Amino acid sequence: MPETLPIPDFFDSERVGQLYRVPYETRAAEARAWARQHRLTPAAGDAPRVGLLLVDCQNTFCLPGGELFVAGRSGLGAVKDSWRLCQFLYGHLGRISEIVLTLDTHTAIQVFHAHFFLDREGNPPAAYTQITSEDLETGRYRVNPDAATAAGLDEEGLSRHALHYCRRLESQGKYVLVVWPYHAMLGGAGHAVVPAIEEAVFFHAIARSAQPRFEPKGLNPLTENYSVLRPEVLDDPDGNAIAEPNRQLLDHLLEYDALIVAGQAKSHCVAWTVSDLRDEIARRDPDGVRGLARRVFLLEDATSPVVVPGADFTDAADAAYADFERAGMVRVRSTDPLEEWPGFPA
Repeated sequence: MPETLPIPDFFDSERVGQLYRVPYETRAAEARAWARQHRLTPAAGDAPRVGLLLVDCQNTFCLPGGELFVAGRSGLGAVKDSWRLCQFLYGHLGRISEIVLTLDTHTAIQVFHAHFFLDREGNPPAAYTQITSEDLETGRYRVNPDAATAAGLDEEGLSRHALHYCRRLESQGKYVLVVWPYHAMLGGAGHAVVPAIEEAVFFHAIARSAQPRFEPKGLNPLTENYSVLRPEVLDDPDGNAIAEPNRQLLDHLLEYDALIVAGQAKSHCVAWTVSDLRDEIARRDPDGVRGLARRVFLLEDATSPVVVPGADFTDAADAAYADFERAGMVRVRSTDPLEEWPGFPA
C-alpha cells in the first residue's frame, strides 16, 4: 500500500474556515513538482480504484456565516471536518483515483424556499417553518400565486402539487416540508466549493491527472433533492414524472473497488445519499455475496449534523450511521491508517 504523503507547505489550517481565491497557476506548478517528487502516477492506471464522494462541501454549509453553516454541537463542525478532510486528501493523493463532488444548487423560487408560500396574512413563512399537508388543507399556509409561472404551473396546479408534495413526504416517513433559508444559490458565493477543499481537489487533479466530477442537484422547483442519487418526490398529483433518480451516478459509484464518503450534512444530504446508495446495493446484492456494501467507507470525522436553535439532528444522524453499519458499510476515521480500515483494498 502506498505511503501516506506529507501535507504540502502551502496548506494553512487557519484559512480552512475562510473565503479566499485559490492561486491555480501556482498550485498547478506545485502539484506537478509534488507528483515528480513523490512518484505519483496518473490515476487512470490505479488498481484498485478508490473514489472519494464529497457531499455539498460548499461555502453555504462549510463557512461560519454561511446561510446554512453546519455547526454541529461543537459550533465549528464543518470547519473542523474540512480541516480533517484536507489533511486526509493530501495524505492519500496516491490512493484516491477520482473525486466526485455534489453541489447543492438552488434558485429563488422552489418548494422549500419562502417565496413559494404565504401565511393567512399574505406574508412568506419564516425560515425553518415546517409546513404539513394539514397546514395547507386548513389554510394556515397556501401557495404564492405569484410563484406559479416561475414554477411552470398555474395557481391551481401549484396548489395541487404542494398538497400532493407534503402528503408524499409525510407518507415516506422522513420528515415534513421545511422552509429553508435561501442557500446554495446558483451563481452566488455560497454555491462554490469551500476554498480549502477546492484547493485540495485541484491539487489532486493536477498531481494525478484526474478530472474531478461535479454533480449538481436541487434545481427542480417542484421537489427537494437532499440525496444526489434521488429527488424526494418523483411525480406530480396525476402521476406524471417530474424528476428521476440519478442512475448514471449510481452505476458509477458502485464501480469503485472502494468508495469513501464525507461532506455535509451528516444528518441530511450525506445521510440520504448514503441511504439511497444502501438501498441500491440491497437491490443489486440482496445476499451480500458481492460485498458491495463493504466497499463503502463512511469518513465519520469529516461530516457533522445540523444543529440549529430548536432542532438538534445529532442523534438522528448517529442512528442513520448505525443503520448503514448494520447494512455492511464501514465507519472509519480520517486519522486511522488505511491498512487498518476493515476490508480496504491493498
